[in-house]
Amino acid sequence: MPYTLHPDTGFDVDIESTDYLANHVDAPERWVLNFGPQHPATHTTLRLILELDGERVARCTPHIGYLHSGFEKLGEHHDYNQYVCTVSRMDYVSPIVNDIAWHHAVETLFDIDLTPRCKVVRTILCELGRLQNHLLCVGASALDLGAFTGFLYGFNEREFILDIMDYVSGQRFHPDWSRVGGAMRDLPDEDVFRKMVRNFIDVRLPKAIKDIETLLNRNRIFIDRVRDVGAISKEDAVAWSMVGPLARASGVARDLRKDQPYLCYADNWDGQGAEAVDFKVPVATGGDCLSRYLVRLEEMKQSRKIIDQLIDRIPAGPMDSAPDGKHRAPPKGDVYGSIEGTIQQFELFMTNRGWDTPIGECYGAIEGPNGELGYYIVADGTKHPWRVAVRPPSFIHFSALPRLLEGHMLADLVAVLGSLNIIAAELDR
Repeated sequence: MPYTLHPDTGFDVDIESTDYLANHVDAPERWVLNFGPQHPATHTTLRLILELDGERVARCTPHIGYLHSGFEKLGEHHDYNQYVCTVSRMDYVSPIVNDIAWHHAVETLFDIDLTPRCKVVRTILCELGRLQNHLLCVGASALDLGAFTGFLYGFNEREFILDIMDYVSGQRFHPDWSRVGGAMRDLPDEDVFRKMVRNFIDVRLPKAIKDIETLLNRNRIFIDRVRDVGAISKEDAVAWSMVGPLARASGVARDLRKDQPYLCYADNWDGQGAEAVDFKVPVATGGDCLSRYLVRLEEMKQSRKIIDQLIDRIPAGPMDSAPDGKHRAPPKGDVYGSIEGTIQQFELFMTNRGWDTPIGECYGAIEGPNGELGYYIVADGTKHPWRVAVRPPSFIHFSALPRLLEGHMLADLVAVLGSLNIIAAELDR
């Protein structure tokens, strides 16, 4: 055993006498409320035990629950390409980002440099995934506070992003598009892809953002419900390991696209001196629900700017870094039409064959819509990982909910929870 368990004889089972409750809201007569959104999308993974003093939250105990999917454990049984079908189910609001984050970590382990074409397409899809996530978060946050029209403004435009994902990958909601060193397939038609993306970022997205801003930014009811609610300081945000829009809304200017650049966020991404895409990292200082809302709005504008810089300059050339290697299945035409393709297919999928993978460990992360999304991989030389651990933003942020909520009114809970953008499947452990 790597460690030994010993009973803690100094622990008092009387919870009211434990030291950690010293700074909580004093409420001698409390009403315990089991708060959990009764909706199939929560999968029982999101549950809050509230202790109320009247309508004020004296204490909040978040329970992550279990989705019983075993996301991390499945990584030990799927190979480095198969596992992409699992990770896209974690943050199901922007699945393509999960795909790219996973293979970014794998390519870090394998020391694979992507082709310029793959880097550009992945960057565009990453930003579309960010837009997909923020549109739903902003719209759902408005819906939680009664602004149903705001939800429609955000949710409707996501359909056009799903159209793009469907065109690129053949699957509408879970693209499962990326592969080690490349993608499952190249763009079916680059001109059609460009027109679809152009129509979205030039026509539909600006109108949607303007509609949301017109409806909410000066709406007295909305502003009163989110200003100074769920505020957290810069120091506390760092202490609670907050990332993404939550951290930046509290003044933490951290963005992996700038601090640890990858894909087209890094200089010389094409190997010929190309400059990194130009964009700004929006930072606020309020740390409240309003600041988080405004940061996400500005991030959508910056994502549009990034896509605009790349969509007309997609390089020619291969999508895969090693099209003849063992990391991906050959095209079906080659499998059925050539002996080389047939051999490559069998070499990849036979149980006694597989890849030559390194023995070691690594951590790779990208800047997802909700912050740092990383994967820790331990490899033992076989075609599937020995161990996979995920660093999802929602899992970290959900633990900070008591710090944001306690002392507020019960009606503020939906505003605070909506601003965190907790994705239930990321809470499964």
